[in-house]
Amino acid sequence: MNMRKIQYILSGITLMTLPLGTHAQQQPQDSTVNRTVVVEQEYNPDILDASKINVLPKVEPPTANKRTVEYDVTIMPANTIPATVLQAYTGKETQAKTQPGYIRLGYGNYGNLDARASYLFTLSNSDRINLNFHMNGMDGKLELPDNDGKWDSYYYRTHANIGYLHRFKKVDLDVVGNFGLSNFNFLPDAAVRKQKFTSGDIHFGVKSRDEELPLQFSAETNLMLYERQYDFGSLNNQENIIRTKALVAGGISEEQIVGIGLAMDNVLYKNNNFENYTSLNLNPHYRLENDDWKIRIGAQVDMAFGFGKKFRAAPDVAIEYNFADSYILYAQAKGGRLQNDFRRLEAFCPYGLVTSKQPDATYEQVNAALGFKASPATGLWLNLYAGYQNLKDDLFFHPAGFDETTEGHYRTLAINQWNTSNIYAGAEVRYDYKNIFSFVAAGTYRSWDTKDDSQFGVKDYVLTYKPAFEANLHIDVHPISALLLNLGYRHISREKVEESKVNAVNNLYLGGSYEFFKGISVYARINNLLNRNYQYYWGYPTEGTNFIGGVSLRF
Repeated sequence: MNMRKIQYILSGITLMTLPLGTHAQQQPQDSTVNRTVVVEQEYNPDILDASKINVLPKVEPPTANKRTVEYDVTIMPANTIPATVLQAYTGKETQAKTQPGYIRLGYGNYGNLDARASYLFTLSNSDRINLNFHMNGMDGKLELPDNDGKWDSYYYRTHANIGYLHRFKKVDLDVVGNFGLSNFNFLPDAAVRKQKFTSGDIHFGVKSRDEELPLQFSAETNLMLYERQYDFGSLNNQENIIRTKALVAGGISEEQIVGIGLAMDNVLYKNNNFENYTSLNLNPHYRLENDDWKIRIGAQVDMAFGFGKKFRAAPDVAIEYNFADSYILYAQAKGGRLQNDFRRLEAFCPYGLVTSKQPDATYEQVNAALGFKASPATGLWLNLYAGYQNLKDDLFFHPAGFDETTEGHYRTLAINQWNTSNIYAGAEVRYDYKNIFSFVAAGTYRSWDTKDDSQFGVKDYVLTYKPAFEANLHIDVHPISALLLNLGYRHISREKVEESKVNAVNNLYLGGSYEFFKGISVYARINNLLNRNYQYYWGYPTEGTNFIGGVSLRF
C-alpha cells in the first residue's frame, strides 16, 4: 500500500470520528435503522405482506458470484410472526418506467382495508423526489378463545414517506422524512383499553458512488421520535433517538478490502422513569473476494454508557467456497447488539405494555451456521443449512405479572426478557420456469432452551410461543401476461412446554390479479381458507376466513 492510499484511509477514519452527531447502533435486522429510500429508479410497488415482521435476527448466507443464480434465501434461526391480526394481500405488481404514479385501494370482510399511493418526480438527471403513502387495517368482531364471546377489534397502521435524492458526480446525497401511526384496541377487560403509537424521523445521508475512488464511504444521521400514548401507569411515553452511522473501506489489492464501521445511538426518554443511554458499535473487518472464495473476518464491538452499561464483543465472520459454477459451501458466525427501542418492541408484540421495568438490549452472543447451496439445473436452486444461536436477554411476552388470576389484568400482556438458545436446521427449494411458473417450499426446525429455569414457571412463559417448526409453500402461475394466480400455505408449530403447546398457525391462502386495461388491474386474496383458530399473541385471536379485493392504477 503506497503512502497516498494510506493517507486516504486515515483521512476517512478521521472524518468518521468528527462530531457528525451521535451515531446509531448498527442493526441490519432492524428495519427502522436503515431509513434511506432508494429513488435511483422508478418505484416498484410490490405488494408486501404487511402482517409479517422479524422477531429475531436473520442470518444472511453468502451468495454465488460465478453463475447468475438468484440466491435470495435467508437462514431463519427464529420465527417470522405477523405484527397484527391482519393478513394483507401479497400479489405481485410491477410499474412501467414510463408510469411514475401508483394507486391501490382494497376492502374486505372484517373491515379489512388496504390503501397505497406513490409518485416519483424526476426533476432532472440528478434530482428525484419519491412520495409514498400506505394504510392498512381492520375493524371487525373476532371470536375470543375458549368460547369467551366476541371482541370488537380494530387495528390501523398508517405510514407516509417523502425522499429526495441528488446525485453528484461521485457522491449521492439523500434526505428522507417518515411518519407512522398505529391505532388499535386491547382485549375486553384489559388494564388499558386502547393504544396509539406515533413515530417520525428525519434522515440525512451521503454515499460514495464512484468505484474508482480509492476510499468508499457512507454516513447518515437520523433524528427519530416515538411516542406510546397509553401504557400502564405511563401516558405519552416518549423516546427520542439520535442515530448516526458511518462506514469507510479501502482496497489493499484487487481482491482484498479493509474497512471499519462506526455507529452510535443517543437515546433520551420523557414521561417515564427510564434512564437515558448511549450505545456505541465498532465493526472492523477484512474481506477477500475472488472467483472461488468470499471471506469476511471481523468483529462487532459494542459498548453502552448510562443504562445497560456494558462492553461486549461478537464475531462477524462469513466464509464461502464456490467449488463449481453453482455449488457453494458456506460457514458463518455472527452476533451483536439488538437495540430494544420502542420501534422494535412494537414489532415484537404491539399488545405488550411497557411498564416501569426498562428493557435492556438483546445481545446475540453467537449465531453460527453451516450450509450448502446449489443450482443443478436452470431455474432450480436449493439451500440446506444448520446452526446454533445464543441470545442474552431475549424478548418474550406473557400475561402481566405472571398471574393469570389477577382480576381485570389477565388480558394485558407484558414484555419481559430471558436468556435463550436454539439449535436449528432447514431447507429451501425454489423452481422458476421463465415467467410462467414459480414454486417455493421452505421449512425450518428449531429446538429451544432457556438455560436457567430456576424461577418457578418461567420456562412455561418464555418458550410457549417460540416456533418449533415453520413451513412455507408458495406457488405463482402466470398463464398470460395480464393474469397472475397464487396459492400458498404457512404453518408454524409452537414449542412443547410441559407436554402441551399452543395451537399451530395454519394459513392456507389464495390470491390473484388481472390487468383488464393498460395500467388498471383488479386483485383479490382469501386468507385462512381452512377457518382455523390460532393466535400470534397470547390470548389474541386472528380472523377466520377473510378476504380483501380492490383495484390498482398505474399512471
